[in-house]
Amino acid sequence: MKQLIGRLKGDKVIWSFVALLALFSFMPVFSASSNLAYLGHGTGNTLGYLVKHLVHICIGFLIIYGVHRVPYHYFRAISKVALPVVWLLLLYTLIKGTVIAGANASRWIQVPFIGMSFQTSTLASVVLFIFVARYLSKTREEPISFKTSLWELWLPVFVTLILILPANFSTTALIFAMVLMLVFIGKYPLKYLGAIVGSGFLFLVFFVLVAKAFPDSRFFSRVSTWESRIENFSTDKPDEDDYQIEKAKIAIASGKIYGLGPGKSVQKNFLPQSSSDFIYAIIVEEYGLIGGFGVLVLYLLLLFRFVIASHKANTTFGKLVVVGLGFPMIFQAMVNMAVAVELLPVTGQTLPLISSGGSSIWMTCFALGIIISVTKKDEEIEEELKTAAKREEALQKLIDAELESEHKMEEDYSIQDKTSNPMNAVFNK
Repeated sequence: MKQLIGRLKGDKVIWSFVALLALFSFMPVFSASSNLAYLGHGTGNTLGYLVKHLVHICIGFLIIYGVHRVPYHYFRAISKVALPVVWLLLLYTLIKGTVIAGANASRWIQVPFIGMSFQTSTLASVVLFIFVARYLSKTREEPISFKTSLWELWLPVFVTLILILPANFSTTALIFAMVLMLVFIGKYPLKYLGAIVGSGFLFLVFFVLVAKAFPDSRFFSRVSTWESRIENFSTDKPDEDDYQIEKAKIAIASGKIYGLGPGKSVQKNFLPQSSSDFIYAIIVEEYGLIGGFGVLVLYLLLLFRFVIASHKANTTFGKLVVVGLGFPMIFQAMVNMAVAVELLPVTGQTLPLISSGGSSIWMTCFALGIIISVTKKDEEIEEELKTAAKREEALQKLIDAELESEHKMEEDYSIQDKTSNPMNAVFNK
């Protein structure tokens, strides 16, 4: 175990918080999966969902370990190449999106030969944040031209958002808000930022108007869902989303201070998304306000650690990468909790590292791996360089020994040749 921990580089506190959240997730996921186990005349056995979640978490930690060993500055160039690939995946998702449980799930694609679905917007957000951090770090020491930034920064951002918007408005809004936060921290001129926000708002209005003009189009089918969610949030009109919110509030109220106990949730049998979108309500019901507040504190402590990691980063790109990948993770968690207590309309955002789901866990772990790579201490980097230098020195010594051995063998052969040849004695006389 000590050897394993010793191989983990970077901020050990971030490793600890991530491990705590992942370990805690097994209890609510195992409990909240009961309604899924009974769905469709199932047997009610939740063990399969627990094993599936275990596999997702284990693969996620392997991703963190593998990515954190890679120098983070490699992702600077990779983001520029990966962004067009992401656009193709998002376009394919819009056209060939998978239908899950009869719902319009054009935000997922089916992975061939594996039999699992993947949410491409989660990958797109990570790549886009790294791309924005790359641009801001490149122009940090130079005056930013609005015309140049339109082509080099905002065009790629808006292309990505446009490809996500028709299927997932909440993710689009979250990504756009986090990009604005990142460029603000990156000292992008405020006078230009106002124009960008206005342009984004005008495009959204235009998109909604076009959707109204073509209500039967599959491309605009989610617009009516956005409207109903906003309307239900502001009024008392009953709806499926309103039903979920009511059950979530009942679960939170039932938990009181200490909760009903692990696995004793009642509302998990009525909440359709009890193991993903509304898992926080199940946590509060089973573990009370103490458990709910504990999860909130863990995310806030993780946010605090991200701030420290960003401050300690040696490069501008490293600082911006930590902010661009870490802050959206915490913001998403806050949105999920806010939806459960009806502070926000239903958005469909999961609780990072706790909610069930493969692609969301893996992309969160991928982002965490990059962040931890940034947090490597100078001593650890120096240690890695020393290890590489020692290996090179050992290799050079081996080569020198081989050369010396060959040279000695040549001398031995030469002496042997002189003593064994009779003509050498004649010449010597």
